[in-house]
Amino acid sequence: MQQSILITGCSSGIGYAAAHGLRKRGWRVFASCRQADDCTRLQAEGFDSPLIDYADRASITQGLQHVLAETGGTLDALFNNGAYAIPGAVEDLPTDGLRAIFEANFFGWHDLTRQVLPVMRAQGHGRVVQCSSVLGFVTMPWRGAYNSTKFALEGLTDTLRIEMRGTPIKIILIEPGPVTSRIRANSIPHFEKWIDWEASPRVALYRDKLIHRLYDDAGPDTFELPPEAVVKKLVHAIESPNPRPRYFVTTPTYIMATLRRILPTRLLDAVLARA
Repeated sequence: MQQSILITGCSSGIGYAAAHGLRKRGWRVFASCRQADDCTRLQAEGFDSPLIDYADRASITQGLQHVLAETGGTLDALFNNGAYAIPGAVEDLPTDGLRAIFEANFFGWHDLTRQVLPVMRAQGHGRVVQCSSVLGFVTMPWRGAYNSTKFALEGLTDTLRIEMRGTPIKIILIEPGPVTSRIRANSIPHFEKWIDWEASPRVALYRDKLIHRLYDDAGPDTFELPPEAVVKKLVHAIESPNPRPRYFVTTPTYIMATLRRILPTRLLDAVLARA
């Protein structure tokens, strides 16, 4: 039988590339988006594209119910992927903004995963793949909100993986570094909503550094890879009989993992502060 996968955050970037890549490999792909217009666009490309907004609990349940109705109650794999960022210093980040990003980047993932696990238990197999980040195990300045959600995701996923030992359900992390996507452009509305940078004691740093990075297109980052690099690791995670617990993507991810192991905290902080 054709295997099925639900992918979230498919409007662009990693999710969009994963939807196309796995369809070419014969998977039945449910390419969900959080906005109806994006779902319509993907439907025009031949995908079944349910609306799933991690910040909307009803849409999570309804989207999954649609998938299960189409498959006869089964789902072979879930790729949790959709997320956004709120650039800015931690001291300038309102707590309500942090709550909002956790709803979309963390709690919604947990909700969808919990609803999928009974399905996988009943069918006797399944893969849950979480798209984390290099920022799930090292921190960088101006990224406190995103860092926090990814660190939380890593802890939750590691715990779930241990708890699911002895079951036929595999729990897997993918940790990209710089990958071509729209996350920077998509973060601008959230930055403008939550960060009053002109009232910040760091206003000069915002003006000299972060504002240019956000609003000026300076081209790809150093070592940036296309989203297909993540799809390659995703394929192994969902098709290998013995998938790895975690997959690194991009050179900076490998470098940072090594530095985190060998450097004392103060020295690692000095390296990361330059990012």
